Amino acid sequence: MSERIWKPNVTVAALIEDRGRFLLVEEHTSAGLMLNQPAGHLEEGESLVEACAREAMEETAHPFTPRELVGIYQWRRPDGEVTYLRFAFAGEAGEQIAGRALDEGIVRAVWMTPDEIEASRHRHRSPLVSACVQDWLAGIRLPLSALRHFG
Repeated sequence: MSERIWKPNVTVAALIEDRGRFLLVEEHTSAGLMLNQPAGHLEEGESLVEACAREAMEETAHPFTPRELVGIYQWRRPDGEVTYLRFAFAGEAGEQIAGRALDEGIVRAVWMTPDEIEASRHRHRSPLVSACVQDWLAGIRLPLSALRHFG
């Protein structure tokens, strides 16, 4: 009988800031309509940077170029079923591509101030939403050269 090997779910998130507002997504979850950064799972063969650019485009219709790593976050869901290992990137977003469909489950992309984000904590998909914004505001930045991809 083989034991199951525990592995975290590797995810990426895009911190997109423009004139003091951050781009979040409103998405359907099992807990209802929640807020999150544009985020998702690393797919086989992708680098973390590529995954982040892809997820941001799929969820917001904004092209996104990651420029810095804001942080790496480990969070276990309260039910204990899943642990996430999130790599959060800041960068530059282009203009939204008109008519581009958003990923399944995404209702809309919405710009919010840090105060609006904090006031909506009860609707955050995870505590990582607020933590990423707070780290960005605190000036935490790591160069992308801190990541090495040997794809």
